[in-house]
Amino acid sequence: QASILCDAMHATARSARRLAVIARSAANRQPKLALRQLSSQSSGGDGGMQDEYANMDDSGETFVVPSFRVEAGHVLKDVAVRYQTFGTLNKNKNNTVVVCHALTGNAAVQSWWPAMVGPGCAVDTDRYFVVCANVLGSCYGTCGPTSINPDTGRRYGSSFPHVTIRDTVRLHAQMVRDGLGVGEVFCAIGGSMGGMQALEWAMQDVVNLRSGVVLAAGGRHTPWQIGVSELQRQAIYADPNYQGGDYNEQNPPAQGLAVARQIAMVSYRTQPVYCDKFGRAVTDETKPLGERTFQVEQYLRYQGAKFNKRNFDAQSYVRLTQQMDSHDVARGRGDYLKVLGSIRTPFLVVGIKSDVLYPVSEQEELASYLGRSELHVIDSPEGHDGFLLEAPRISPFVERFLSGVAVEQEVRQLEARVQRLEEAMATNKARL
Repeated sequence: QASILCDAMHATARSARRLAVIARSAANRQPKLALRQLSSQSSGGDGGMQDEYANMDDSGETFVVPSFRVEAGHVLKDVAVRYQTFGTLNKNKNNTVVVCHALTGNAAVQSWWPAMVGPGCAVDTDRYFVVCANVLGSCYGTCGPTSINPDTGRRYGSSFPHVTIRDTVRLHAQMVRDGLGVGEVFCAIGGSMGGMQALEWAMQDVVNLRSGVVLAAGGRHTPWQIGVSELQRQAIYADPNYQGGDYNEQNPPAQGLAVARQIAMVSYRTQPVYCDKFGRAVTDETKPLGERTFQVEQYLRYQGAKFNKRNFDAQSYVRLTQQMDSHDVARGRGDYLKVLGSIRTPFLVVGIKSDVLYPVSEQEELASYLGRSELHVIDSPEGHDGFLLEAPRISPFVERFLSGVAVEQEVRQLEARVQRLEEAMATNKARL
């Protein structure tokens, strides 16, 4: 009987080993660096100028971290993290996908990325347990300048410390581990500021990260991007109502914030898109020449006013742009290119060919130096906002990449099973 059992175990081990080899072969068919460019008309339904976000609010659940030390040295108390989850955590707790939002986003990912996240989408909520948390310093539920400082009983305002991308990722990772009971994240995905977070997830040591997706972002904020951020901050500073960041809630620096938003909206798009949408059209040709308003002027003014109607906080905007400027995956870790090369987590990197804010050269750099990466470039006129607006065209690459990661995960499980069988066989052989 022992001999029969041993033979059966040998046969099972051989079968498992063959399955592992087949699966490994399938996973290895993905090239280390694959450059693809897709050309087609924009997916935009209104001339390519629709807003990148839908209605925004601070809805979600809250996890509170009693004490959190930020990189600058300050210790924040009772730090709220606002988050939302979608889908179901599986029994092995290994199907969690963390979606990282951009500058003015919130935790309601299905409202602003519906073509990417949801049932049947690339990030399929019928398959994955999706988590999206509001970033540190925002005004959509997570601790920020609008939060009450427990030491003073008043809003933090200007006293809210400078925080970094690393701070946000560490805080979110702690929420995932301690609040949701998840020790392994299948994938971290995000665009723009969200892409910076996704890359930083590979460097934190709170939970294990299996894969990452970076869209329209680089490994560090460049002088160009810092300059664009500073222009927006200066617009806010110049508003007399700013008061150094400690302004009256009923009389905020709305005009400065509106101008900051207008600057951002120009940087998010491209010259061809603006020309196609507006040309030199004016709102009222019957008025004298000097009294006419170009349609593009009207559009930008509308966007500034709309941003204020979202009740976005000006000091939060200041701290968030400074947080983006802190982004440098190699800061304090060594040579930039060597640090990128040390990241062995597989990454999908996606760039938008017309992006003037985070040019494709930055995604090419990431893909060239990351230890394991795959690059796709979308030939779209949408500019930086293409990472949101072109989601239907980006989704197939994300879906295929995640499927490849899943295969590798199954390979590891099969190889672990083979190892256990071989150990059991060795034990039985010794007994015989």
